[in-house]
Amino acid sequence: RLRTVTGVQTCALPISIACLLLEFYVPGTMRWFTPCVFGPASIGLVALGWRDRSVCIGAAAGLAATVAYDVFRVPFVVWAGMPLFKVFPQFGAMILGGPASAPAAHVAGWIYHFSNGITFGVMYAALVGMAFRRRWPVAVVFAMGLEAAMLLTPYTSRFGIGLTAKFVAVTLTAHLVFGVTMGLTGKWLARETD
Repeated sequence: RLRTVTGVQTCALPISIACLLLEFYVPGTMRWFTPCVFGPASIGLVALGWRDRSVCIGAAAGLAATVAYDVFRVPFVVWAGMPLFKVFPQFGAMILGGPASAPAAHVAGWIYHFSNGITFGVMYAALVGMAFRRRWPVAVVFAMGLEAAMLLTPYTSRFGIGLTAKFVAVTLTAHLVFGVTMGLTGKWLARETD
């Protein structure tokens, strides 16, 4: 089981993030990379993993973690005016090739955001196999590592977000929430499906 999950997901995670990373360094690539590479790879992941219990737990844990991550950030967007959600329509604009203000850009950007969260969950499953219950802290380390790595990319400058101490503190805490939620959800789902 672990070999199957690892083989499927080891391919899908880099492709998910490759969309965005390629766009940072070669503008315009996300528009063709998403439908030509990321889309088919995602369909392949679903086709190969939908019956694998570990993949399903990881995907569900990643989705739950993404929701918790976004809910945690809402007060910072609403009351502190931080531009934490402004990147999603920009993701959509990069995928669709239109303006970020278009409703389709908002939809595509949010779908891409949630697909990344789900993919991170399945990658976490690949890291721990079916040891969700005893290895759930790995999710926290994984999530924090993802954010630390993203801060080393042109993410903030590309989207016009100031790389302030406040931004770093909020985004690292949000990823802590993501990791804890993903780990505990995976632990709970593994117990419930035994």
